[in-house]
Amino acid sequence: MCSSCVGSSNREPPADPLSEKTRHGPERALCCRKMNDPKVDRLTTRQRDALAAELAELEGPKRTAVVQAIKTAREHGDLSENFEYHAAKDEQGLLEARIRTLRDRLDHSVLVEESELAPDQVGIGSTVELEDEQGHRIEGEISIVGGNGAISPDSPLGRALIGHSEGDAVEVDAPRGRWTARILSVRRQ
Repeated sequence: MCSSCVGSSNREPPADPLSEKTRHGPERALCCRKMNDPKVDRLTTRQRDALAAELAELEGPKRTAVVQAIKTAREHGDLSENFEYHAAKDEQGLLEARIRTLRDRLDHSVLVEESELAPDQVGIGSTVELEDEQGHRIEGEISIVGGNGAISPDSPLGRALIGHSEGDAVEVDAPRGRWTARILSVRRQ
């Protein structure tokens, strides 16, 4: 429980709802987040730019291509037995869902300034190299953007790593069981 929430179950709700948000700040802890509050993602400038570029690609050329595929499939006649039409409509649904997800992430994100981040600690935007108990090495960036080698800060591994430094051993409570990882290096790009 965050320091702002200790003993909060016995207090009256604030008269000004904005004071509740500012008291907890942008990094609202899980203990004080309400169920219908949007999830706030922390992004570096580079991560935000990557999400914005993907959104622009999906809303521009990809959306145009899907609309054209639907139009072409419609011209083939009977829609009830038209595989191309149904495949294009399915693709359109997936595309629109991804667009909504990206817009939501960008709208509800907080930009993390590089100056706020400790260079020797694992945080958003850090590239971390670690080793598990069997000697397997893993390298990834702490990021919600995803992609090859990304470690979500919301994953068991990401939660265990945040705030630790090079040389630390962290306990990871993963679905497959508890394991230990040793942080070999932390760097920023």
